Amino acid sequence: MKKDKPVKSIIGRREMVDFPDLELFDIEAKVDTGAYTSSIHCNNIREVDLPNGQRAIHFELLDANHPAYNHKAFQFTDFDLRIVKSSFGDVQERYVIRTKVLINGLEVETEFSLSDRSDLKYPVLLGRTLLRRRFIVDVSKKYLSLKAKNKSKKSNTPKNSPL
Repeated sequence: MKKDKPVKSIIGRREMVDFPDLELFDIEAKVDTGAYTSSIHCNNIREVDLPNGQRAIHFELLDANHPAYNHKAFQFTDFDLRIVKSSFGDVQERYVIRTKVLINGLEVETEFSLSDRSDLKYPVLLGRTLLRRRFIVDVSKKYLSLKAKNKSKKSNTPKNSPL
């Protein structure tokens, strides 16, 4: 007996994503099937020693130039340090964390490398580890998750609502 394959969600080459655990919403992301690991723009990344002797990674998401920057610092005790090859071919050592991301109504816990993406157009890159077995990328489309979210909001709004 053959198992049913899970239905894959269609997303575009650019998407708006939410990070509920990081209190970041409607963040523009580039979908990159060539990248192995997803990445998120951070600054002030450093390891710190906690009072209990445990090591943690401390960072701020985005930067003051980004409209969604919320001045919040985060600490993760569950992190990894890995060698990552950038799209420019540079080999870098990057911290990697696990967090939840919401794309097109699907919440996925996955790994994100912490990277200075200030020179790049998009603060988030979604790589193939996240995409695999969950999404189909239609490169002719953009912002399908945002359109679906807006459509859902409209259908849930009462007829005489000011929205």
